[in-house]
Amino acid sequence: MRRPSHWWRGKSTLAKVETYTRWSFHFFPVVEIAAIGLPVFGQVGAGFAVWLVLPLCAHAVLCGVTASRSLDWTRGTREQPVRLLVGLGAASALLGTFAIGLVEHGPGGKDTAAAAVPLCVGVLVFGTGTLALGIRGRLRVLGIVFGFAAYTGVMAVALGLDGRAALGTAFAVLLGGGGLTFTSVFSVWLLDAVYELDAARETRTRLAVAEERLRFGRDLHDVMGRNLAVIALKSELAVQLARRERPEAVDQMIEVQRIAGESQREVRAVVRGYREADLGAELSGAQGVLTAAGVDCSVTGSATGLPPAVQSALGWVVREATTNVLRHGDARRCRVTLAPSRDHVVLTVENDGAERASQERAGGHGAPGSGSGLAGLRERLAAVAGTLEAGPVDGGLFRVVAEVPLPPASSSSAPPSDTVSRSVSEEVTP
Repeated sequence: MRRPSHWWRGKSTLAKVETYTRWSFHFFPVVEIAAIGLPVFGQVGAGFAVWLVLPLCAHAVLCGVTASRSLDWTRGTREQPVRLLVGLGAASALLGTFAIGLVEHGPGGKDTAAAAVPLCVGVLVFGTGTLALGIRGRLRVLGIVFGFAAYTGVMAVALGLDGRAALGTAFAVLLGGGGLTFTSVFSVWLLDAVYELDAARETRTRLAVAEERLRFGRDLHDVMGRNLAVIALKSELAVQLARRERPEAVDQMIEVQRIAGESQREVRAVVRGYREADLGAELSGAQGVLTAAGVDCSVTGSATGLPPAVQSALGWVVREATTNVLRHGDARRCRVTLAPSRDHVVLTVENDGAERASQERAGGHGAPGSGSGLAGLRERLAAVAGTLEAGPVDGGLFRVVAEVPLPPASSSSAPPSDTVSRSVSEEVTP
């Protein structure tokens, strides 16, 4: 069985915000019963207190159900719970009126009045705050708050309370209902804002991918467009010369063959440049992407002086590790360290989401360490005699370590680990 801490850490930031918001409003019925209902037993007789607390409990449960359905409507998974909202409003008004009537007409005198006034105010305050979850529009929300306050004052006077008591009760409903309504409206706004930010981040990622595809398409067009046009023209000329049995047709076809071979080499160069990863650009890009995703990312070390083949292999390690952080978890911190020495260079990518990764492994979603991504990295590193280790370590961390030996020519020029550390904090683990 999962411990509560595992259950909570296993959620994404988005899910945590929604869970916190929902359970806050689910806890309100408990607060309503504990703060209003339990003191009644100390103020009036036990038999009469039961008859007061039972309707209060029913009202609290109705508030909880209405809050849950209203939040579902906010997220677009249900229709607006109009019947529940109307029923809650009517139940709050009736129970509040009943409690006001007990002040002057209930048994027990002052004791009953001392229990009835908090009951009236509490029911109307919690009812107003819950109704605000299922209604949109500033004027409508304000209308509910002031409407319940005015209704309380009018009914208090009509049921025999003096003007000062009626005004005080109405003001208490206005103040308490306004405060809880503000909490409800702000919570819904915050939840919507978090979802919109998450959607914007996904959109930005898709746009970045689309931009890279367009760039690659432009590069291919620039390389192939002119050469294909020349090939088509010279082929047509060779056909015409061949029909006339002119020997120049052979020369034109040889030229076509030469241009085709040149085009093939240029396309390979474009693809090779597209596939090869520049380590410096990957380190900078990883920090930018992780920071945009809300991960506190620090990058330490310099790629200057490393051989191109080593930079390409390590660049792919950075790219894959960053992708796994974003795809598989909810990390808060990530540390990337590049440490070149005389005969080898070590790249370490470490984040605090190992526990999330183990839960995904148990759920059948695949482990970052066992996926085809890291297997492909091992193949790339093997081409430069490098090794790769990946897995959880003590302290709830997940660490990826790539070590590549340096050839003698480059090891002498490899810089000492001149650390340039940049830490950025703005709002995921293999």
